[in-house]
Amino acid sequence: MCWSATADLVAGTAVTALGVVCVARVRRPRDLPLAALPVLLGVHQLVEAAVWHGGGGRGAATTAWAVIALPVLAGWVPLGVLLASGPGAPRRLWAVAAVGLATAAVLAHRLASGTASAEIRGHTVGYGVNVPWTPLVLAGYLAATLGALLLARDRRLRLLGRVLAVGALACSALWRLEFASTWCAFAAVASLLVLGWVRRPQGRPPVT
Repeated sequence: MCWSATADLVAGTAVTALGVVCVARVRRPRDLPLAALPVLLGVHQLVEAAVWHGGGGRGAATTAWAVIALPVLAGWVPLGVLLASGPGAPRRLWAVAAVGLATAAVLAHRLASGTASAEIRGHTVGYGVNVPWTPLVLAGYLAATLGALLLARDRRLRLLGRVLAVGALACSALWRLEFASTWCAFAAVASLLVLGWVRRPQGRPPVT
């Protein structure tokens, strides 16, 4: 997620702190899961700092990183968007939430029955998880983590989805080149967008 243990530690601390501010400013209980997303992203980076310090491998930090990255996010994001939409949420969000939960169940089962591994590759960390039906599971994961945001009624959440989609593409390209992971920068931007969403005027969510 970041290019070194120090970068992960600094970015993770900052993103987690932003997340705490987001949670503190929540005015509607149903917004809490989505407002807490930066906390989850920040903790994820702090966990990866431990992976760096441990030199990768198959330890507890690697397992914790995989659990957050895969089943937790696959279920957390679409359910958070669905809850934030309130009563009368569009059917499309219910469908995406169902896809997210099914994907999370497959990934959780795989992690419970297998072992995640991590390998330090210069300024990136490569993670290995033997996921079955990879194209289908990947499609479900992207639908859950990005699709839910892109289909949200609130334009701020749709903007968040677009930023995360661009970040995922950029970081994937840089990771394949084994250049440097820059996801921490996008996580920070995403956290600021979540803060803006939490502080929005209350009432009907903007749909334009």
